[in-house]
Amino acid sequence: MKIGIILGNGHTPHPGELGRAVEQRGFESLFYPEHTHIPVRSKRADGTPTRNYARTQDPFVALAAAAAVTSHILLGTGVCLVPQRDPFTTAKAVATLDDLSGGRVLLGVGAGWNREEMADHGTDPRTRMALMAERVKAMRAIWTEDEASFHGEFVDFEPVWAWPKPARPVPVLVGGNGPGTEDRVLDFGDEWMPQCGPLETVDELRDRIARLRDRAGRYVPVTLFGVPHRRDLLDQFTQAGVDRCLLPIQGPDTATIMSTLDALVPLLG
Repeated sequence: MKIGIILGNGHTPHPGELGRAVEQRGFESLFYPEHTHIPVRSKRADGTPTRNYARTQDPFVALAAAAAVTSHILLGTGVCLVPQRDPFTTAKAVATLDDLSGGRVLLGVGAGWNREEMADHGTDPRTRMALMAERVKAMRAIWTEDEASFHGEFVDFEPVWAWPKPARPVPVLVGGNGPGTEDRVLDFGDEWMPQCGPLETVDELRDRIARLRDRAGRYVPVTLFGVPHRRDLLDQFTQAGVDRCLLPIQGPDTATIMSTLDALVPLLG
């Protein structure tokens, strides 16, 4: 089992300091979430306010700072909100980060849940899944073709030049727990990235992983994020077929977050 860290909402330490601390303590990876902004009027599905999400740093800028002071931890997005991003700009950011970090990027992608935030980006929530699929496919073309082109319903461009190219295919981790998520993994993803909270049981997760791998005809790696800080759960998820667990950390200040990291080190053994 690989164990990484995913930054929660609220206070954000300097990413260089956090990246160095994560690597020095022996964690495998560091993931950053994404929200460009939070509309004041928006609330979560359960009616709770979403203000803390507004403190989220740009994941690619933050991960670049972490990359500059680390040598081997993997650097991921958890998740990049592709439907709210220009595919050319995102492809460039991912490829540049991968180049600067020596091939350490994991691109977690998701369609988002904050409809007000989507609307501010001009994104129609009803078509965001199809939009995400086309943008990821377009980015793959940009990363792999010297003269890249793409023709879809939402993304359409004639041949373009764009460098740098990733030294190796950047793994795309498709986030989500809904019934159509596996279809999206098979359509444009390399790995599945479900969230721990919405899962009903470990047995359900085991069954979904097995069915996904059977449908794919290949081994599909699974990264589970938002995992509670418990050894028994890590063991259960290992038995269920999960490859990587991301432990969330958050706190009111940097000292609290660093203390949390220290407390999590025994889970690595």
